Amino acid sequence: MRVMVLGGYGNFGARISRALAGSPSIELLVAGRDGLAAQNFVETIPARDRVRGVAVDMHSSDFSRVLADLNVELLIHTAGPFQGQDYAVARACGQAGAHYIDLADGRRFVCDFAPALDAEFKALDRVAICGASTVPALSSAVVNALCAGWQTVETIDICIAPAQTAPRGVATMRAVLGYCGEAIQVWRNGQWQSLTGWGDPQPVEIRGLKARLGSPCDIPDLELFPSHYAVRNRVEFRAAVEVTLAQRVFAAMAWLRRHRAFPNPAALAGALNAGAKCFDPFGSALGGMVVRVSGKGVDGNSLKRSWHIAADHDHGPEIPCMAAILLARKLASGQRFTAGAYPAMGLVALEEFSPEFAKWGMVTQVVEER
Repeated sequence: MRVMVLGGYGNFGARISRALAGSPSIELLVAGRDGLAAQNFVETIPARDRVRGVAVDMHSSDFSRVLADLNVELLIHTAGPFQGQDYAVARACGQAGAHYIDLADGRRFVCDFAPALDAEFKALDRVAICGASTVPALSSAVVNALCAGWQTVETIDICIAPAQTAPRGVATMRAVLGYCGEAIQVWRNGQWQSLTGWGDPQPVEIRGLKARLGSPCDIPDLELFPSHYAVRNRVEFRAAVEVTLAQRVFAAMAWLRRHRAFPNPAALAGALNAGAKCFDPFGSALGGMVVRVSGKGVDGNSLKRSWHIAADHDHGPEIPCMAAILLARKLASGQRFTAGAYPAMGLVALEEFSPEFAKWGMVTQVVEER
């Protein structure tokens, strides 16, 4: 299968390109606006016999024709941030007869994806998968594993804790600051309530990591999970940066913006991303994630479980790439998916991630909690 990674030499795209380059069932196109940069990146890949760099512009009016001329069968869209993007890239894939996967974690982008595109991709007999990243692809895989056989799910709490020194990009910073100080709708006490993005830091425990403070962030799971898992009480997501002072800075910006005393922090993404390096001496290369669930098991007894992952040596950014890699390999090997457009929930089982975790020395564990 000829696979194009759009943004294929960027922060996440480069990781996906390296992983897919060695797949015998894939011919890879590393794509971006700068063809020279794409080809220079290709030269750094050891297994590059079936890999080449190409220059494409996803904003061009003839993008679908370009995809068709290149005989692209699957496009993996990594050129975020997805907050504020429309579905032009996905539609171009459909028009070119290609499947589509993206790494989107923007709430509206992911949650509105299926209503906007499902009928179109069903008619084309093609697959469009949105959110093939840490959320909701991996997070749903974890919840499915933890709650298998349960009668009811009461709560789902997720926290991602990146390493301070892990590579970060301006696009990612702009995305996460987009809702700093904004009201986030969350399912709490069995009803929709508002929390302030990046406000109200609370202690979070992740096995293998030092205690951190986590603040509410806006992700698709907050909207998808309450109905999908019939959650009775709460679905919340928090992000916990490693340096407490940095977390407090985010919380202060959130408070100021909520009270209209500070402009949109996303406009300062470049400066804040550069300034974040000042905190590197106080942090480490260790990051992680935790998913906690509670509910009633098959026998009606109350249960609470958590799944933890610790990623050292700045390997944490590999995690958002894993679902797209696994899905691309499945498609390239001939596995059939239901035609249509839908979020990446339940498409990859947790055990399928295990070889990827092991490859990067990541440690996972499931804990039965009180």
